[in-house]
Amino acid sequence: MAEKLLTKVASLLGTLRETTVLPLECDGVKLFAKIEGHNPVGSLKDRPALWILHQAIKRGEIHDKTVLIESSSGNFAVALAFYARQLGLEFIPVIDPNTTEAYESLLRRLCPSVVKVTEPDDMGGFLKARLQKLRELRESIHDSYWTNQYGNMDAVGAHYRFTGEEICSAFSELHYVFVGVSTGATIAGISRRVKEAFPNARIIAVDAQGSVIFGGAPGPRHIAGIGASVRSKLVDEAKIDDVVLVSEVETVRACRELLTRHGLLVGGSSGSCYAAVKKLLPRMRSTSRPSVLFVCADRGISYADTIFNDAWTSRLGA
Repeated sequence: MAEKLLTKVASLLGTLRETTVLPLECDGVKLFAKIEGHNPVGSLKDRPALWILHQAIKRGEIHDKTVLIESSSGNFAVALAFYARQLGLEFIPVIDPNTTEAYESLLRRLCPSVVKVTEPDDMGGFLKARLQKLRELRESIHDSYWTNQYGNMDAVGAHYRFTGEEICSAFSELHYVFVGVSTGATIAGISRRVKEAFPNARIIAVDAQGSVIFGGAPGPRHIAGIGASVRSKLVDEAKIDDVVLVSEVETVRACRELLTRHGLLVGGSSGSCYAAVKKLLPRMRSTSRPSVLFVCADRGISYADTIFNDAWTSRLGA
């Protein structure tokens, strides 16, 4: 049975394809967006979700009766739900009110059980509350496996092996890379690979106001996929040159500009990265048309009721 499961997950790895690097018009720089929404399930979380499962099955840590559990506000849970379904494994996601209605509905269709925490933690977010619920699940389920996107080095390896490698193969020169930060796995994997190929490239971490990842004051956040109320140890694995904090109002405006100006329907962390690019444009323009890349983590359709909804964004002051 273990061999059968390994064969299945190895076959699924073959569905991962190189995602598009799209040039965008921008005065003074050569700007590119890496469109991770082109992954099979729709986000950059496809890669770590599938790679973590592959490695754990290969090591014998996941069997056909193992129950997968994870804390996620959206993309990682959806990717795990899809791949668990393909592998015939049960998956229980732990979500919170920042999970969009679209994602929650999808998870409830794919998973026999979904656990939703509703009370914020002492940092104003939900991550600590989700992790506490996760600990309770681990104690109550005999054969469970926590994929642990906040501390699993296989998640870093996925972005080094796939996302980072694709970025390096797409460029002959690269000066700036903007990556949204939440669990830290994406920026850790990308930065390690990019620095090998382009040692002078500057890696810019993009975080949300209200997130504590880089020592900012904790505060409420409403847009999923970027920022955290607990700093992941995977952030320490990243090679970061600078950090840019972006407000949720800036994120909303940037997402809408990407749609109306560039025809890109992308999600919150993508807009945050684009907003960060705009903030650093004066500095970047001081050199001769540098090559600048920002990562678009997912599609924007799941944010139709939030970022692209005037009634919702008016509550943020956007």
